[in-house]
Amino acid sequence: MKILLAVDGSTYTKKMLAYLTTHLEMFASGEHQFTALTVQSALPPRARAAVGREAVDAYYLEEATKVLDPVLKYLSRHELKAKGASKVGSAGETIGKFADAGKYDMLIMGSHGHNALGNLVMGSVATKVLAGCSVPVLLVR
Repeated sequence: MKILLAVDGSTYTKKMLAYLTTHLEMFASGEHQFTALTVQSALPPRARAAVGREAVDAYYLEEATKVLDPVLKYLSRHELKAKGASKVGSAGETIGKFADAGKYDMLIMGSHGHNALGNLVMGSVATKVLAGCSVPVLLVR
């Protein structure tokens, strides 16, 4: 199976990773391929223009590395090999598109667990992923 792990460095990501590693019987087969994906919000166009493309790219890389390095180290300690990936854009839409385009068999992500009113007012990355992704999603709360 190709499994996509949506990660953002939050406590919800840590809960998802803990679930994954404590249920290794479901995921640890040598046949699984894991990819950890983090999505950075795009900087405003004026900010990008002011600092230049090179500085913006360096910023995105630095932010992605801050999230991905601990995740990949954690997975490695639990004998799960994973590769990292990062994208820039709206998290919910980008995760869904990445999962579909990569033909992943499953997407696993942490969820903040907001109630229905919270989702209406604030929106939710998990809700957007579920709405726009054809890949099966496992949400960990």
